[in-house]
Amino acid sequence: MITPLDGIADDSRFDVIVIGAGAAGMAAALFAAIEGAKVLLVERTDHVGGTSALSAASAWVPNTHHAKELPGEDSLDKARRFLDGTVGNHSSATLREAFLRSGPEAIATLEANSEMKFRPYALHPDYEQQVEGATLRGRALEPVPFDGRKLGKALAHLRPPIPEFTIFGGMMVDRTDIGHLLNAGRSAKSFVHAAHILGRYGLDKLAGRRGTRLVMGNALTGRFLFSLEQRGVPIVLNTETTSFITEASSVRGVVLQSGQTERKLRAGAVVLAAGGFGRHPTRRAELFHQPTPLHSPAAPGHTGAMQDLALALGARLGTGNADNAFWTPVSVRKRRDGTTAVFPHFVLDRAKPGTVCVNQNGERFTNEADSYHLFGRAMFEANKTTPTIPCFIIADAMALRKYGLGMVRMRTRNIASYLADGYLVEGDTIAALAARLNIPPANLERTIARMNEFARTGADPDFGRGTTDYHRAHGDAAHGPNPTLGPISTAPFYAVRLYPADIGGATGLVIDEWARVLKADDTPIGGLYACGNDANSIMGGTYPGPGITIGPAIVLAYRAIRSALGKTHDHS
Repeated sequence: MITPLDGIADDSRFDVIVIGAGAAGMAAALFAAIEGAKVLLVERTDHVGGTSALSAASAWVPNTHHAKELPGEDSLDKARRFLDGTVGNHSSATLREAFLRSGPEAIATLEANSEMKFRPYALHPDYEQQVEGATLRGRALEPVPFDGRKLGKALAHLRPPIPEFTIFGGMMVDRTDIGHLLNAGRSAKSFVHAAHILGRYGLDKLAGRRGTRLVMGNALTGRFLFSLEQRGVPIVLNTETTSFITEASSVRGVVLQSGQTERKLRAGAVVLAAGGFGRHPTRRAELFHQPTPLHSPAAPGHTGAMQDLALALGARLGTGNADNAFWTPVSVRKRRDGTTAVFPHFVLDRAKPGTVCVNQNGERFTNEADSYHLFGRAMFEANKTTPTIPCFIIADAMALRKYGLGMVRMRTRNIASYLADGYLVEGDTIAALAARLNIPPANLERTIARMNEFARTGADPDFGRGTTDYHRAHGDAAHGPNPTLGPISTAPFYAVRLYPADIGGATGLVIDEWARVLKADDTPIGGLYACGNDANSIMGGTYPGPGITIGPAIVLAYRAIRSALGKTHDHS
């Protein structure tokens, strides 16, 4: 329940204090509450949910009971081989093993004891399909849509979704909804589904409230919030953690500040889940690729302050990661209210037929159908030799209409406003578009001609676009011979500028298999735990599948609480 800091007595004692109310922190608080512990959840911003609330909210957890709901077989050994092949020595194999073994328990515990409900998506491939042990489905779980009306007044404290990910001014939709909306005129089932969600949103608007049918990130964090409310867990917002209370080199509480109110609170354990260093005043520039990205679609609040407090106690940041952050290409546009929309180009356009991505010399530099993380990394690497930040995603009129391009949604009829503010650039010919983008026309014409030949043959010998099941899953299944390759030939032609942006930090505090924060000599700091992006990624800065931040965040929160409450003896 949302509680003002001045409503908590100074020197109060809790079994567990959790810092940060994103998915990792909310999970830790809920696991503690399920065990009957007295827990406090602390959030420095005015909303709970963190970046998780803005995300698709996939949670990569192999071998849960949900995996059996879909065709195909998975196993602990198969998942282990996959992580060994994708992550390798970039992270601790012991920590990965603990995650794999505890994952099914963590999900089952949530679903049996709270409002948390997950489901597998019929086709949700691991990103690195070429690696032994990869699967097409079953590992990535998504939250079941949630009725936000159950939250009552607490709904106002849940971080709303990115506006550009909603329709009709605030109606949240997931990919299942989009399919039904597009097919409503051809299928009775789709018509009923579309009518239901549209009618529900209409009632919300008439009542003067935000959309209450929560999906994706809002469903995940909304379910967490409701579960915490049901168990009476106090949540303080707009509250900074200014220091730790230590005794005999162990953390035994925190000092909190909200406005003029300060409280010194005692705890048996403190769990750090504040989102990592993404907006740290100096570490961002020190650890990110250069040039330091100007934009991020992540939520505010992850300043790295908790990592700094832990480092002062002798903790250390991870080394040896493949990357210090997770990346996505984004496009940016000024909103009517003066704020900047930062739109992640995850899967909706880059792998669609009739598109291509080029650098500022008009040449391709990577496989457009690769994961958003690999695409972002490729932008930085290519930029070292040829200007690639920003790069351009280009589509012809047919692709724009059929699939959309960034914030220009599919089937948008009036694109005048996007053209007027320069978000979308148009050319009657490829040469004219190149001139508008300051690209050598001959280079872009050559690139487009080559892509058109690939579309005819169905093969991309330059970068292998469409060669894996992951690539093809995000193309157009009805298009052949390659669902990711189509001619770019219908005038006019369009482009949107893409920039690399961080969606979370991979480098964080080194932890052991129970999420205990470790010193340089690998001994734990007593009473101090970390999960989510405050902890060094168990994926070692690689991004092998959908939900590899949220899944491990939940599972390590589970293990942290079991350790903090002395329950490690009966679980692996």
